[in-house]
Amino acid sequence: MESLPSPIGQALPRREDRRLLLGLGRFHDDLRAEGALHAVFVRSPHAAARIEAIAVAAARAAPGVVAVLTGADLARLATPLRLAPPIEGLQPVTMPPMPTDHVRMVGDPVAVVIATTRAVAEAAAEQVVVTWHPGPAVASVTAAAAPGAPLVDPALPSNLVSHQHYATPGLAGAFAAAPRVVTARFAQHRQTHAPMEPRGCLAEWDAGREHLTLHVGTQAPHPYRTALAARLGLSEAQVTIRAPDIGGGFGQKIVLMREELAVAAAARLLARPVRWRESRGENLAASLHAREDTVAIRAAVTADGTVLALDAVLDQDFGAWCFFPANYMARMLVMNLPGPYRIPELGHEVRVWLTNKCPSGPMRAPMAIVSWVTEGTMDAVAAALGLDPLEVRRRNMLDRAQLPYVSAAGQTIESVTPRETLEAAVAALDYKAAREAQRAARAAGGLRGIGICSALESTTYGSAFFRGAGIPGSGHETASVRIEPSGAVLAACGLMGSGQGYETSLAQTVAAGLGAAVADVTMQLGDSDVAPYGMGSRGARGGTAGGSALFLAGQRLRAKVLAIAADMLGLNSADAITLHESRVLRQAATGWEDAGITLAEIARRAHLDPLRLPAGIEPGLHMVAAYDPPPLTFSNSAHVCEVEIDPDTGEVHILRYLVAEDAGRVINPIVVAGQTQGAVALGLSGVLMERAVYDADGQFVTGSFMDYALLRAADIPPLEIRHMNTPSARTLAGIKGMAEGGVLGAIGAVMNAVNDALAPLGARLEAQPVTPERVWAAISRARAGSSS
Repeated sequence: MESLPSPIGQALPRREDRRLLLGLGRFHDDLRAEGALHAVFVRSPHAAARIEAIAVAAARAAPGVVAVLTGADLARLATPLRLAPPIEGLQPVTMPPMPTDHVRMVGDPVAVVIATTRAVAEAAAEQVVVTWHPGPAVASVTAAAAPGAPLVDPALPSNLVSHQHYATPGLAGAFAAAPRVVTARFAQHRQTHAPMEPRGCLAEWDAGREHLTLHVGTQAPHPYRTALAARLGLSEAQVTIRAPDIGGGFGQKIVLMREELAVAAAARLLARPVRWRESRGENLAASLHAREDTVAIRAAVTADGTVLALDAVLDQDFGAWCFFPANYMARMLVMNLPGPYRIPELGHEVRVWLTNKCPSGPMRAPMAIVSWVTEGTMDAVAAALGLDPLEVRRRNMLDRAQLPYVSAAGQTIESVTPRETLEAAVAALDYKAAREAQRAARAAGGLRGIGICSALESTTYGSAFFRGAGIPGSGHETASVRIEPSGAVLAACGLMGSGQGYETSLAQTVAAGLGAAVADVTMQLGDSDVAPYGMGSRGARGGTAGGSALFLAGQRLRAKVLAIAADMLGLNSADAITLHESRVLRQAATGWEDAGITLAEIARRAHLDPLRLPAGIEPGLHMVAAYDPPPLTFSNSAHVCEVEIDPDTGEVHILRYLVAEDAGRVINPIVVAGQTQGAVALGLSGVLMERAVYDADGQFVTGSFMDYALLRAADIPPLEIRHMNTPSARTLAGIKGMAEGGVLGAIGAVMNAVNDALAPLGARLEAQPVTPERVWAAISRARAGSSS
């Protein structure tokens, strides 16, 4: 019997785009509540200081001001955040709702003014007088690690908040026996998420029902509700989280932050709606940062470029406070260090430090530096041995025949195609011709480089991953699918989109599992009262966890639908019928034929005429299913970048950028292409421009988009993307995650290309970003050294 086309794989336009393009989206600042008050925060101008006193009388007396709450006030309304996972080397930490006696960073909130208008609140905030006793700031990892350094957290013995070691049994022997040991250093500077829409919320307390509703742009509504209820001393039944449209998140809008907690507490205290809108300056300075990592690596190699072992030391600047376990991002980085290569032995030391800076959190591809480290090491090996970088990769890369493969980090790698995507990318570039063009350009005094980065993207993160990491929580997702009497399909899960196209792609997974027409499926996302409990959108798990749970719920509901349809057709079983595009089909000699029954007719019987249902079939059509994916799944891609550097200005020009990717079974090609393009753009922006800078006193000096530079759309080169997708053998429907690989690949490809271009001068950039001034400085130093 000929198989029927599946909704999975169809290039359907994103249904959410209509309202967004027409300006009809509803973001948190579009929501209205009668009598809503406005919150404005008073923040620290110091990186480290003792709070001697906070004078609020003048602000409280200002016309229109309803309340001024300090950290001491909030300490009576909410509990601290305590993070103490039982992980060796990880220090337990506590964070109050708001600082009461010490601040640890520029932008630390110390009071919140609640007033009838935002303008009144802003003016009153200027009248709050804080008496400060500034202290020395710890503004770098070097300063944090110095003997006698001031303690960022006085409750800890040092600024080293997390410290772990790992080594395979044969690591020392591999280095002892290796003919060569190659070393390299890689540094990624601090960045921030810079979503188009900064954070904000609207809190409403129903005093009669004793119920809190928080409208907030969060990627994970249920864990957010759990945290908020616990810290306010409420039952989860007393809290509803509703996420409106979200103007970008990238990891910044996952967890409960201090400002939202304060707004919710104020709404409950005052029994009035309270809203807050973060300014761009607040978002840049005091929301979450990411990525400030330095990796020193040693590679044990043979004369032909075979890598026998890698040993890395990672230092990470985690900022002043911990909203996440301090080992979280670092662990994700080092576990992916082998990449798509056969590296028998592995070791690493991970050191995570507290500094007087904005706290760190996951940002799209939290292990972003890792592919550059792995691929930059391959380039370093090639340079040390006089080999071609492509040949070194070919010698060490995993073949499909070697899968499944257990890496030296203990991860099982399967259903990936790194060699195939690498060969496709270099063939599309015409690698041999590109090298010839490079030689000709160098002969004429030009600086041209080719960079390769094969990214192995870990995705899904099932419950077993969190258990193995010692991190509390789950990786499962739960989905609900119900069919109304009209045949309308309403589906929900714990994810919340922030630009990924979930309303379209997730509807396709429901339709595929159920057999409904995609147009009949409506996704209900972002409401903790509507969706069953789930873990939210993060870590490229939307399709693999959420999509699989929805697919499974659809499949199970389909069985009930077909049982009813079989009875309506007078059949003893449903073996010879199916549901497709919301119509029942039956097997015939020539294939599938329409049986004359629609999903709407079946739904009407199930809901409105239950006495005519088959024996043992309950009224209604509703199914809830949970899916806990494997600990990890992997997608992969190969990125090749060709650049030319202006030797007089240091400006980097991307001549060509190619991607060959294996994203698994694709739910929607339009969405996947958009995710790849967006991920590459984010990676390019970070590697070429973005840099969150603090001075030696801990002052934040990139507090606006005049200083914190982002790529514009016109700056992004044309992307040549080749899809080479193979299904995952470990997930329902063969789906893989794929939202972060473009970030990984872009960073590594550009950095390797720039350093390849600089190689004839003897220059190498160990740190991002490759801004014109940094590239020009490297060229100037190299030229000065050669002339001396």
